[in-house]
Parts: sequence; structure tokens; C-alpha cells
Amino acid sequence: MSIEVIGVSKLYGNQKALHNISFKVDKPEIVGFLGPNGAGKSTMMKILTTYIKASNGNAIINGYDVSTNPKNVQQSVGYLPEHNPLYLELFVKEYLKFNANIYNVPKQRIDEVIELTGLTPESHKKIGQLSKGYRQRVGLANALLHNPDVLILDEPTTGLDPNQLVDIRHLIKQIGQTKTVFLSTHIMQEVEAMCDRVIIINKGEIVADKKLKDLHNEKEQTVIVEFDYRVEDAFLLKLPKVDRVENTHDFVYEITFKTSEDMRSHVFDFAHDNQLKILQLNQKNASLEHLFRELTQN
Repeated sequence: MSIEVIGVSKLYGNQKALHNISFKVDKPEIVGFLGPNGAGKSTMMKILTTYIKASNGNAIINGYDVSTNPKNVQQSVGYLPEHNPLYLELFVKEYLKFNANIYNVPKQRIDEVIELTGLTPESHKKIGQLSKGYRQRVGLANALLHNPDVLILDEPTTGLDPNQLVDIRHLIKQIGQTKTVFLSTHIMQEVEAMCDRVIIINKGEIVADKKLKDLHNEKEQTVIVEFDYRVEDAFLLKLPKVDRVENTHDFVYEITFKTSEDMRSHVFDFAHDNQLKILQLNQKNASLEHLFRELTQN
């Protein structure tokens, strides 16, 4: 068991940030910690990484108690906080070398994490010269320097443009093939794109803990498609088994089908036959969105 949280509560004065939280995360597994702003996600992350202590309960990382063995926990965990703290005046390699000395890891590890996180083209620059996406890569590279078994990421995709989002998602999924990844977010699409499982927290309490595959609605699915120009809804309603069509913005459409069959291939064939170009094609987990709204509205 990579992460085990047992009855954790956290009080700030009279304010209860977490109340009797318990869950377990295995390796390898990517778990999304989902919740509205202020739900307690960052507080839980800080407890797991020994930055703050729980008021009650306990957490164990790779067999080490976060309260009694903080150094062992820190050696087992790679952490990317929500506000990625970087020394902007340092060069990328200079910054990673500084942290490699702290972790006492071989210098060749610097080149390994630079290649792993796709930093090679920008590794000669100062961090202050990098885009938001590449700064996130530097933070991930730093979190991976000491080759931890557990990676804890707090809002890792905040502020990224669509291209950067795709790159970071791919990187996290790649890392999650061999490590435990526990990431917090309030964006459900990020969970759908990266995670095996979702834990939903609201007002400091866990309100759901489910595998994503168990959330799929067997009788209905929604496909998100973006074309290169506007298409009339009536045109898309000609697709087989279609129930409704919504133009959400620009040239992006949500097409809902009454079937458990994956309809993306049908949408692709439809676009090809009608000389349409597809810019994106994804499934939307309507069940996850419904569950989130149902459990966090009050």
C-alpha cells in the first residue's frame, strides 16, 4: 500500500478543514482527488507531504508514518505544490543540480529527468524565461529527481494552454504506469483524461470513492467533437443512435447517444464522409459530472 490515510482530521482554530478522512492508494495507480474550491484538497496534500500535521488521525506513505518518520516520507514522495516554487533567476540545469545535491542523487539523474519531462529543448534557459507549461515540467522534473515511489501533484494543470495540457497529461499518465500518482484538481475533465480512480471530497469529507470505469453510464454516452467549421445540429442528428446535440462553443459539439457502444468511430466516419476535419474527439463521462454535482452542490 503506497498511501494509507486513517481517520485524518484537520482544524484551523474552530474551522474544520478535514473531518475523519480515510482512504488507500495502491501502486501503480493514478487517483484524482476531486472537489470544489475550499473542499480540503490542498490541506490533505500538505499532510501527506509532512508540510503540516493532522489534528487527529494518521497517514502512512510507503510504510512510513508521516508524523514519526517525516524524513523517510519526504524521501519516498515527489511533490508538486499548487503554486510551483521556483528560483526564476536560475538556469534549468542549475536549479535541478541544486536540488540533486539536497537529495544526494547522482548528477546523471538530472539529464534523465530532463529527458523524461521533455525539458531538453529548454534546458539551457533560465527558469524565468520559460512558459507556464515548461515551468510545470521543471517542477515535475524536480519532484522526480530522487525517483520517488509516490508522486503527489496539487493542481498540476492550472493555467496551462490546451497544447500544454495535452503534454502534461501524457507525461503524468506515463509516470503513473510505474508509480503511485495522487493528484488534486477541481476540473473533472482532468480526472477523466488521466486517472484510474476518483475520490470526491466536499466540505472536508469524502463523499465518493470510485473507479472511473464503474461510473460509465451503460445506457448513454456523450462524445465531444470539434470540427474546423460550424455544423448544423440537424446535420449531426442524422448520426445513428443520437439522442441530442449541443453546440457548446465555437465549433465544439457535445453529441449524446443512447447506447453503450463507443460511438467515436461513427463520428469519425461521419466527418470523413462529409469532408469535415476533426480537431478533437473525446468521450465525456456524464456520470462523473452528474455524481460530482449531486454530491457537492450543498
